[in-house]
Amino acid sequence: MLIRRERPVDTDAIDAIHRAAFASVTPDATEPAEVGLVHALRASEAWLPALTLVAEEPTGTLTGHVCLTRGDVAGRPALALGPIGVLPDRQRTGVGGALMHAALGAADALDEQLVVLLGHTGYYPRFGFVPAADLGVEPDVAEWAGPHFQARALDAHDPSLRGVFRYPAPFYAL
Repeated sequence: MLIRRERPVDTDAIDAIHRAAFASVTPDATEPAEVGLVHALRASEAWLPALTLVAEEPTGTLTGHVCLTRGDVAGRPALALGPIGVLPDRQRTGVGGALMHAALGAADALDEQLVVLLGHTGYYPRFGFVPAADLGVEPDVAEWAGPHFQARALDAHDPSLRGVFRYPAPFYAL
């Protein structure tokens, strides 16, 4: 598979990825929030095209998508990871891991300092994520505090980057 930047022609395939990947969390057949979130992020100032990636099979079929967008810690730049989605029949085959490694590598190459996410404590630590509180980072929504609120320091990380993390505005409309 090839991991590459998202292109404008990929929008429908990316919607289908998130629709399928998150269908199990929306059993009432409503549109998964992640589909609208990606559209809202694309339209926001937080969108970072260089950090929005897809997994493409040799046939040209897209099987996964991830985006990193601009957030901040106490007013200083940081990244928010998510959503990340993989087609159900390609989950547990390395697509998600490849997307994560590529996204983190790209962010590191751009001298970003920190990536923050709300996610599964059994999955993200394999990519170097730790409880964000361990790095002195707290969420701005009290309900998000705890082990699921995670952060990954990158090579350019300055340990003085501490404080309250704020996601891009579209995350708060969920």
